[in-house]
Amino acid sequence: MSRLFLRDHLALILLQPVQWALVLLIYWLDGYRNLAVAFYAGLLGIVLCIGYLSFRYVQYSSYYKRLADRPSSLDAIMQPLGNAPVAESLQQLLDNQYTLMQEQLHQAESQQKTHMLFMNQWVHQMKTPIAIMDLTLQEEQSMPYTASMREELERLRQGLDTVLYVARLQSFEQDFHVKTVSLTSIAEQAVHEHKRLFIRSQVFPELVGNRSILVQTDEKWFMFMLGQLLTNAIKYSTGPMKKVTVRIYVDLNHAAVEIRDRGIGIPKTDLKRVYDPFFTGDNGRQFRESTGMGLYLVKQACEKLGHELQLESAVGEGTVVRIKFMSWQHAANM
Repeated sequence: MSRLFLRDHLALILLQPVQWALVLLIYWLDGYRNLAVAFYAGLLGIVLCIGYLSFRYVQYSSYYKRLADRPSSLDAIMQPLGNAPVAESLQQLLDNQYTLMQEQLHQAESQQKTHMLFMNQWVHQMKTPIAIMDLTLQEEQSMPYTASMREELERLRQGLDTVLYVARLQSFEQDFHVKTVSLTSIAEQAVHEHKRLFIRSQVFPELVGNRSILVQTDEKWFMFMLGQLLTNAIKYSTGPMKKVTVRIYVDLNHAAVEIRDRGIGIPKTDLKRVYDPFFTGDNGRQFRESTGMGLYLVKQACEKLGHELQLESAVGEGTVVRIKFMSWQHAANM
C-alpha cells in the first residue's frame, strides 16, 4: 500500500526540491543574502509537505489498500474504499459496473439453462426413433444391410449420450448421486453394453481382479466414464483378436479400475493434451469418428467426483487408463 502511495505522489515529491531551489535562486539573484532565513523557509516548506502527504496517506489509506490487495471474490470488490472524493467516485463506478455485470451474468445463466434444457429434451426425443429403428432392424436380421445399419445406430446413440453428458457437466452438482457400488458389477455391465462393438471390432474383453471391491461414486457417471474408456480402447486396438483388459485391484490403500489395450498407443507429443476438449491428435486423424471429448469428459467427471485419473501410453504397445478411488471397502465388510 505504501509503495503505491509513494508512486502516486512521486511527481509531487520530486517537484518540491526543484520548487525550493528555484525560489532560493530568485532571492539570491535579487540580492537577498540572508541564508538562515532562506533555509528556515525551506525547512518550513518540507514540514508542510510531509504534513500534507501524511494527511493524504491517512485519508486515502483504505483506497490504496484496496488497490494494492487482490480481491478474493466479486463481493469483496463492493467493500467501501473510504470517504475521499476520488475513492467515493471510484466506488460509485465499481458499483455501477458490478450491477451491470450481475445483470449480464444472470442473463447468460438464463440462456445457458434454456440451452441445456433444449439439449436434454432433444437428446431424449432422438433416442425414441433410434430405439424404434433398432427394434425394426432386429426383426429384419436376415437382410444384408441390417448389421451395417445397427452399427451406425449404435454410433448415433453413443454420440447422443456424449452430447447429453456434456450438457449435464455444466450442472454436475445437481446431477450426481454418490452411493456404494460394486466395481465388478458396473464393469461387467459396461462390457456387456459394448459387446456389439467388441464383436464387430474382433476385440476380446477380459475382466480380471478383485471382485469384492466396493467404492463410493455416482453409478450413472461412472458407467458413462467406463463406456468412454472402453470405446477408446476398442477403437484404437488394431488387428483381429486383440484384447482389452479391465482389471480391478487395490494398490497402496486405493481401489482402482484399469483399462488396458494393446493398440496403436498415443504419441508422446500428444500425451499432455489428451484431456483437452476436441483434441484428437495423430490418432484422431486416423479415426475420423473421433470427437476428442471422451477423455475430457472422463477427466472432468473424475475431478468432480474426487477420483484420480491416470494415463500411460506408448506407440505400438497400447494404452493404460486408470481410475483410482480414495474411499473403498470389501463387500464382506458391509
